[in-house]
Amino acid sequence: MTPKSGIEMDEMARRYAGPLARYFRARVRSAADIDDMVQEVFLRLAARRGDSAVDTPENYLFTVAASVLNDSFRRAARRGGAHQLFDEQLHADEDFSPERVYLGQEQLRIVVRALHELPERTRTVFVLHRYEEMSYAQIARRLQVSVSAIEKHMSKALAHLSRRGRLP
Repeated sequence: MTPKSGIEMDEMARRYAGPLARYFRARVRSAADIDDMVQEVFLRLAARRGDSAVDTPENYLFTVAASVLNDSFRRAARRGGAHQLFDEQLHADEDFSPERVYLGQEQLRIVVRALHELPERTRTVFVLHRYEEMSYAQIARRLQVSVSAIEKHMSKALAHLSRRGRLP
């Protein structure tokens, strides 16, 4: 069962804040997001207070953490990943013509739409490999599947994106 009192919630926060932070630290690039993600786990857990469907809060805690992590990846994909500063030496004025900006935005919409058409596991594997730069072996360990399964998910994602005409 989930914590029913603030005292139980405080105890869980003291006990699991460190392990949750380590869980997120191993999976996200931005250290600034880790505290927010840990807090989000406990906010979601508090929202489920009194829900008898959760028998082991510890197990549920890391299920919620995985969900928070997935949501973080989705938000990052919608935002287009990390922002880079403009460098005049790297970007000429003609790089930003209205036509080129429009075409880039259209390509991004196509890729995002195509990614959302993929099954969640396949999309997660693709995002972890392409955007988080994780190896197949790292992804396999993280998702607790074989490297062969990761290869199949990547092949499926790449084939789908190729059919859609755009590969990021």
